[in-house]
Amino acid sequence: MPHTVEKIGGTSMSRLNELLEPLFLSGGDDPYGRVFVVSAFGGITNLLLEHKKTGEQGVYARFANADNDHGWHEALDRVAEAMRSAHREILSHAGDVERADEFVRDRIEGARNCLIDLHRLCAYGHFRLAEHMLQIRELLSGLGEAHSAFVTTLMLQRAGVNARRVDLTGWRDEGDMSLDERITSAMKGVDPMSEMPIVTGYAQCVDGLMKEFDRGYSEVTFSRIAALTGAREAIIHKEFHLSSADPNIVGQDAVRKLGRTNYDVADQLSNMGMEAIHPKAAKTLRQADVPLRVTNAFEPGDPGTLIDDQPAETAAVEIVTGLDIITLELFEQDMVGVKGYDAAILDVLKRHNVRIVSKVSNANTITHYLDSSLKTMRRVERDLQGLYPAASISARPMAMAAVIGRDLNGLSVLTRGLQAIAGADLEAVGASQGPRNVDVQFIFERDALQPAIKALHAAFIENQPTELRRAA
Repeated sequence: MPHTVEKIGGTSMSRLNELLEPLFLSGGDDPYGRVFVVSAFGGITNLLLEHKKTGEQGVYARFANADNDHGWHEALDRVAEAMRSAHREILSHAGDVERADEFVRDRIEGARNCLIDLHRLCAYGHFRLAEHMLQIRELLSGLGEAHSAFVTTLMLQRAGVNARRVDLTGWRDEGDMSLDERITSAMKGVDPMSEMPIVTGYAQCVDGLMKEFDRGYSEVTFSRIAALTGAREAIIHKEFHLSSADPNIVGQDAVRKLGRTNYDVADQLSNMGMEAIHPKAAKTLRQADVPLRVTNAFEPGDPGTLIDDQPAETAAVEIVTGLDIITLELFEQDMVGVKGYDAAILDVLKRHNVRIVSKVSNANTITHYLDSSLKTMRRVERDLQGLYPAASISARPMAMAAVIGRDLNGLSVLTRGLQAIAGADLEAVGASQGPRNVDVQFIFERDALQPAIKALHAAFIENQPTELRRAA
């Protein structure tokens, strides 16, 4: 049988020693036939770049905004200490710890010297630091995955596994390669059936993964490896199952494991900020006809959820989720019959790197539901007001709940959803459903989002007939 390509996320990586027996050694006498793509240990990438949720500055942000050298040097020291702390939780043999410490020292000091040299070079007027910031972001990103792959390989080798580290980070590599060339070159001569490749989730390539995918790069690497090596299946190991809702909202006993869904639903989840997989990675797997499985890494006997291109056998709601959004509304009395308003709004949103979740419009109003901050939206408002001085433009925080399934035909989700919301003494300020019948969206004030998700989940999942739930 062909091999599988399997990815482990950062949170699970921080519990790596717990995964040795149930995940890596689950094959018994023959644990091979699997390629593992690893993320950095939890929190390391936040320290290298910036905190994903709070925006707290890491090495990259401090270097970019440095008035002096102290800030980013101290930040890099914190990364080194966090790396050492992470691998000491994983490795028990003193020799392995010493090797890992030396690896961290080599990579951290190598990166430090690179940044010092670049800063010195850009002191001359012919060179601009801004022109090199993307490459710096790439360099720093690769440190986390290089470290975790090195530590994972040490752990497995100590346990008697024929593990082989495959470093795609391009560290001190003189040649520029495309992503496919980087992967193909590194995997040449690797035999997953007799050894266990441990591959870095970051891959250095001529176009730069960060430019297009930013911190979604590890899933892009993972999907390209699966496609290029002809994997039987791509597997993402998370610390939870892909479920019908957030158990912290609806309750652990109320959620249902999906079991099976398709790439269309995965795309809708990505749109709602609940990524099963990066949409570009999903596209790669879909085109290569490689099914994706999402499992709970700590329940190795459970098959998890299979994602492929198969339609549902029976119409059913599969997931209820939600997202905090900003509602941007442009009202212009003279809009009726005039073209160009929507295109101009899109140009401004693109310029400020604002992600559109959904939009609605009527004769004189265009409303965009956006995944952004109010600070960014103030700049968007100023630009739009300059373009349309007579328009009334407003942005305010709202929330969106979405009811999602492979096939919602005949379920009257919009009507029943509004009834469930009203029955919970809540009010939706907007609702929409597209003709494809894969999702229905409801708009609320932010403080109503979690109660709304709970009410919708109860109506469509918990109270769903058993035969429909089984078919879904």
